[in-house]
Amino acid sequence: MGLRILSLGEIVGKSGVYCIKKSLKRFCEENRIDFVIANGEGATGGFGLGKNHAVYLNKLGIDAITTGEKSFYKKDMVGHMAKASSMIRPANYPPSVPGRGWRTYETRLGTIAVVNLLGQSDFSRVHLSNPFSLLPALLERIREITPIIFLQFHAATTAEKNSMFFHADGTVSAVVGTHAKVLTADARIFPKHTAVITDNGRCGSIASVGGLEPSIEIRKFLTQIPERSEDAWEEMELQGVVIEVEQDGKASSIESFRYPVEGEEPI
Repeated sequence: MGLRILSLGEIVGKSGVYCIKKSLKRFCEENRIDFVIANGEGATGGFGLGKNHAVYLNKLGIDAITTGEKSFYKKDMVGHMAKASSMIRPANYPPSVPGRGWRTYETRLGTIAVVNLLGQSDFSRVHLSNPFSLLPALLERIREITPIIFLQFHAATTAEKNSMFFHADGTVSAVVGTHAKVLTADARIFPKHTAVITDNGRCGSIASVGGLEPSIEIRKFLTQIPERSEDAWEEMELQGVVIEVEQDGKASSIESFRYPVEGEEPI
């Protein structure tokens, strides 16, 4: 059996963290998971990731926590990113930025490398270097360590994500897209044995607007007045993909899933 990697969708708000606490251990046992990766940048109120949530998610069983354009929305993440082995910010940030854009971890099948890259389209507050030109240079170093390479591509557009699939096919084990928080129906293996999906969804409320309370998000569109978003708690799920990778780094399977989580908003 190959290495079974669980890639969870973006964790959104307290309900997303609750889903991890309530169901991650059971899901991993039922599906024989070896390694867990999650995008955590919506865990703290839907906008960014704070240090306390990052530490807690790691304790709950998430081995590698990736971020995106909101990597440093919470001030305490600046210091935490530099020293937490579970945290991986986009590699195309400037070299002087705290933290690392890729890390390696030991598993029962050997070493896995997790790489995080941010897309360039439609991110008005963050402008990073070109992920397409950066990737080959990163991989040249990483392949000296391991052939099992997981790429988390946090990008806003379907076109940019699918361009990365073709660009990376055969050079990494998997490319998983995040940011839209909507589980797409295109999980597949590319010709050169790279597993891909445009977006692996979210963990938290599904009866929501990206994991947030719908009435407030609608009111923002109607009034154009900024307002604090709130967590949604209806119809909670874990979403994501399970990818199996062989020892040579080639993906042999990828399956998306929706895993209902029972519970309600705490009083």
